[in-house]
Amino acid sequence: MSMSCDKVGNLLLVRFATEGASDVGVFVPASIVFFLIKNLPVNQDPTLQPPPPGPQITEWDWQNPNIPRAAFVQCKVLPGKISMTFNLDRKPDLTVVLDRSNVELMRQIMLAYSEELIDLDA
Repeated sequence: MSMSCDKVGNLLLVRFATEGASDVGVFVPASIVFFLIKNLPVNQDPTLQPPPPGPQITEWDWQNPNIPRAAFVQCKVLPGKISMTFNLDRKPDLTVVLDRSNVELMRQIMLAYSEELIDLDA
């Protein structure tokens, strides 16, 4: 998984590396990012290993008209994993299952970008 923030501060572009399929990109509004920051569990395991490096994000990803925007996200905690279903504006819903190391990576990256994002719901 990789993320990049837009210049305005209202979107993150998230690219998920998948097993057995092409990488998947989705624009995640700041409101969803702040919701996830508040609700994703913090790693309590000091031996947790980091996930492998995620896919690269390029300028083409930002210009790609086929990358959908998330309207909202539903999360479900599973044993050792979290399932996240993004309701998308122009494609079928996207469900990703993240293991504990990817959940922690997502939380840390979103927390780092929270300084650049504008929380319109605050």
